[in-house]
Formats: sequence, C-alpha cells, structure tokens
Amino acid sequence: VLLFDRTGRGVRLTDAGYVLLEEARRIFIQLEQTARMVERVGSGQVGRLSLGFVPSATNEVLPPVLYEFQKSFPEVELFLHEMMPDQVVQRLHGKQIDVGFFYLPFDDSALDTRPVSREPLVVALPETHPLAEEPEIDLRSLEREPFVLPRRYNMPGLYGQVTEVCRQAGFTPRPVQKDVWLMQTIVGLVASGIGVGLVPCSLRNFRRKGVVYKTVRGLSPTVEMGAIWRRSDSSAVLSAFLSIVGEVARLAEGKRESGRSVALRTAET
Repeated sequence: VLLFDRTGRGVRLTDAGYVLLEEARRIFIQLEQTARMVERVGSGQVGRLSLGFVPSATNEVLPPVLYEFQKSFPEVELFLHEMMPDQVVQRLHGKQIDVGFFYLPFDDSALDTRPVSREPLVVALPETHPLAEEPEIDLRSLEREPFVLPRRYNMPGLYGQVTEVCRQAGFTPRPVQKDVWLMQTIVGLVASGIGVGLVPCSLRNFRRKGVVYKTVRGLSPTVEMGAIWRRSDSSAVLSAFLSIVGEVARLAEGKRESGRSVALRTAET
C-alpha cells in the first residue's frame, strides 16, 4: 500500500497513510491504557471481592476494615453476604466467596486464618437480677442460673468459648435457650428475664433496655474474631484486602494496649 506521495516540495501522506497514522495513534493510546489497567489489577486496585461474615462481625470488626479498604481501593467491587460459620467454610471451599469472618478457633488444612480482634466476654444480666448492681460478677455465682447460649456449629467458635469459660469456673452452663444465632437475640432474651448470657463486650454498643453488662471477676475471658481464606488463593485483590485487615487489627490492638496501660496507671494511683 502506498503511504506517501513524493512531490517536488516534499512528502505527503496518502489517504491510506492518514488511516494508518490515526490507527497507530489509537493503538498506542489503547496499549498505554491496557498497561495501566494490568498494573492496577496486578496490585489489587481493580477487581471484585466477595465476603461472608457472621452478624457479630459488624459490631466492631468489619466497619473499620470496609471503610479503610474502600478508601484505599475504591474501584474494587465488594459483595457482602451475612451467613453462619458453617456456610462461610462451605462457600470458601466452593470458591463462592473469597474471605470470611467468624469466631475462632478454627483449623482446616485448606484454609488460612488471621485473628482480627480480641475482646472480653461480659455477663449480660436482666436489670432486675439480684446481681445487677454488682460492679463485677464471679462466674461461679451464676452456676444455678439458666443460660441463653449461642448456636453450636462444626467448630468451637463462640459456643466453645462460653462453655469453656464456665468449665474453668467449675460448672457447666444450664441452657434455658440454645442455638441462638444472633447476639442481639441473646441480649433480647436476657432482657425478657429468661436467663443470663456471656456475650462479646462489643454488644455494649447496642443499648438494650432491660439489660446490664458486667465484667467477669478473675478469669478475664476473651474471644477472637478472625479472617479466613483459601491458602491457595493468590489473588492480588485478596492480598490487598488482607493487608488492610492487618493494619486495622494492629491499630485496634495498639488502642487496647494503650487503654490497658491507662487503666493500670489509674489503678496504681
């Protein structure tokens, strides 16, 4: 194809030459855009991420993680699914979600975990309970009390933590209502006077009439919320999300340590 016409005054493009020039310019612009897009996908800046989580994760853990992630990676599309812990595990194995959040401990050779938050368990009492005015509660004083217990899944989770704390105090909790999925439901049943409960401290953020929360004397029980994902998943978006999870967890732990130090100094004075 003839691209140039040579004349006595120089060279000029033919019609075919003009078409080639415009197409070349378009191709180079597209190449540059494609290169930038590939770099952004490779660094986790573009893509999609599907999360499965237990409702309690929204009390304290998920809000700062999601806020920081969306601020740092605004072009990643997030899909959020509230579900039970067993469903989180099943859907991780089935590659239907990319990462999950539920209470630890948990062990699975195909899945990896990272603690995200640690918080104390507190006693939830009806406000009319004889111990409602006490500043702290000795768990042994609740040995004969009816307990509202969280649901038991295929992993120890929160149910395992609650029953283990009671075992350390020297008794097995007597369930008046068990297999309760939502922490808010446990608190609601406590408010109705059905029984008492051991719940994560973050439930204090949900003020419910008829319930008082008391720290546990002596044992200082804690529960951990963790992030769970497939060991084989090398997704850049997942890696970017987990880095945000780690940053938020470190900041939260630093605040907790600072708070404990202030409390200790106050107690000493």
